[in-house]
Amino acid sequence: MREILGRRRKFSLRRGARSPLLRAALTCATEWQWPVVPGVGLRSGGGRPRVCGCPDPECAVPGGHPFDPVLLAATTDPRMVRWWWTNRPSAPLLLATGGLAPCAVSLPAVAGARALAVFDRAGVRLGPVVATPTRWSLLVEPYSLEDLGELLNQQDWVPSSLRFHGEGGYVVLPPSQTGLGRVRWERPPLRRSGRPWLPQVATVVNALVEASTSAPDGGSRLAY
Repeated sequence: MREILGRRRKFSLRRGARSPLLRAALTCATEWQWPVVPGVGLRSGGGRPRVCGCPDPECAVPGGHPFDPVLLAATTDPRMVRWWWTNRPSAPLLLATGGLAPCAVSLPAVAGARALAVFDRAGVRLGPVVATPTRWSLLVEPYSLEDLGELLNQQDWVPSSLRFHGEGGYVVLPPSQTGLGRVRWERPPLRRSGRPWLPQVATVVNALVEASTSAPDGGSRLAY
């Protein structure tokens, strides 16, 4: 029996070592010092393969949110990261935003694609951009709630569909698969030593507000 259990454990470890999600999680945790935690993931149920692993049958973000472990468990400890994704090789990869970790500004996918085209024409430099079928997230330097509040108060108008992922929030990172679809890099992190470069949140918000209010007819260039 011990021999059988030993073989099963070795197989599990080999399978986990091949997991693209484990490799991605270790890169985030060890090379970039981004705290990560596995998402709840998906389960099969009644012929519906994309049912969330949490108890809520009507979960709005199936598979792509923390549950057990909770978000506060996010870590950069490679031993913990290896243990999580060795036991759950397909678990979505969640970045716990805020503190010393990146924050994010997200917007609907269609608007995100248009925004990046506007930014490129205007010469606005962006950092990593995470794309899902429904929303795109622009990673930015860490900010506090006070900094964000002051920034938003300076704007005459801010698109209501923008979401801000700061302290206590999270972003699902590639190559995760959730019930809403595959998560990918629209703009991958620059492959250099140390942490990926990130823009300031003010740069991104100001550019988004400008892009959404500067159409010649007074409308919006972006479909929020």
